[in-house]
Amino acid sequence: MDYYTVSGIIEKNDMRMWMVNPELMCSKHLLGEHVELHMLAGCLQRGKNIDGFLKGGLVDPSLLHVRHEALVREMEKRGYQHRSPIENCDYPLIKGDVDVQANVVELSSRCEDCRALFDEAGRTHVDSI
Repeated sequence: MDYYTVSGIIEKNDMRMWMVNPELMCSKHLLGEHVELHMLAGCLQRGKNIDGFLKGGLVDPSLLHVRHEALVREMEKRGYQHRSPIENCDYPLIKGDVDVQANVVELSSRCEDCRALFDEAGRTHVDSI
């Protein structure tokens, strides 16, 4: 599936909310999604257009704060110190449609550490948030 932004096809390094259970993500993807949530919050605060990310099913701004807290809980369980809260702001929290199952498949194909965690959990359906 191709995802489109205003400028064209979304690259691998564009922002994304995986929405996979944080316990089942490798540290690289856990920390990476955390950074990308801050990128998303910054875009929303500055009024940047995120239509391409919404149409591509890559983000769900309505879950930004809930997802951030879930990632932070897992980061702290792993011994990371979190010092970057996302403040409540007056930006619109638009509902997106992230396909968690597709993201499990994508993470499994991209990352053997995530794949091992999914396999270890013995889940074909991985809970989100």
